[in-house]
Amino acid sequence: MRIDPFIVMILALAGLGVVAPAHGAALPVVTTLVQVGIFALFFLYGARLSTHEVWNGVRVWRVHLVIVSATFVLFPLLGLATTPLAPSVVSQELVAALLFLCVVPSTVQSSVAFTSIAGGDRAVAVVAASLSSLLGVFLTPLLVGLLLGANAHVDASAVLRIFGLLLLPFVLGQLSRRWLRPWLVRHDRGLRRFDRSTVLLVVYSGFSQGTNADLWSGLRWTDALVVAGVCVALLAVASVVCWAAGRGFDRGARIAVYFCGTNKSLAAGLPMASVLFTATTFPLMILPLMFYHQLQLLVGSVLATRWGGHGGR
Repeated sequence: MRIDPFIVMILALAGLGVVAPAHGAALPVVTTLVQVGIFALFFLYGARLSTHEVWNGVRVWRVHLVIVSATFVLFPLLGLATTPLAPSVVSQELVAALLFLCVVPSTVQSSVAFTSIAGGDRAVAVVAASLSSLLGVFLTPLLVGLLLGANAHVDASAVLRIFGLLLLPFVLGQLSRRWLRPWLVRHDRGLRRFDRSTVLLVVYSGFSQGTNADLWSGLRWTDALVVAGVCVALLAVASVVCWAAGRGFDRGARIAVYFCGTNKSLAAGLPMASVLFTATTFPLMILPLMFYHQLQLLVGSVLATRWGGHGGR
């Protein structure tokens, strides 16, 4: 086993945002590139989604109900369970950041990739992860408004901005798939590099904003350790619940339930956070999400490889 280079690059770009942040005239340029990149990222997600896979996956609606419940019911409840930690154990702001992690939708790429490697039902994973992303456009701002209150700025304008960044390009990608499919197949590897580059740019932009606002000077190393421990606990509990909830389905669907139900999307969570939180609080709000994302990649790669080589047991 080896560490995913993407994890190393995320950490490197976060560090670069701390020691050499974009500021002055460069910051608006980086911000504009982030917005364009996110729009293109979700356009490509929509264009890649096969209609055939959609129809195959939609038939098992009970599986999707379990996955959606894990993402938008189980995780928020687990997030609420962390609120007693503030302020005696960890700061109120970081508890809010943990709550935000818990209301982010499932990720598409790693859920589908891990499900495929583990020998699970890829069609179910594609539909479930995509459905989670689409529902997240509406449910994540709603849950942020209910659970975070004054820590976030949630109104019709914020929802419309998220719609324009995530849902609109996804729909446009679906509509243009029939013309773009040959080009997408030929440039698949390069487009996946673009996906990751966009996420890296969002990370750099966010940490640059935090450095410019002098946010990191107030972050204690003990707070970071507590957040890391909570993220490990969240993944452990969600793993047990999702694996148990999949017992009523066949092996392929059960694997899809596990990965789609336990994963959280960095690609969707970062742009949502940039809309729902101020520029000064945005970097702190994404810290737990970044850690959890790296954790799910490490754990997911181990489990997917083991299940794929041992019949999923």
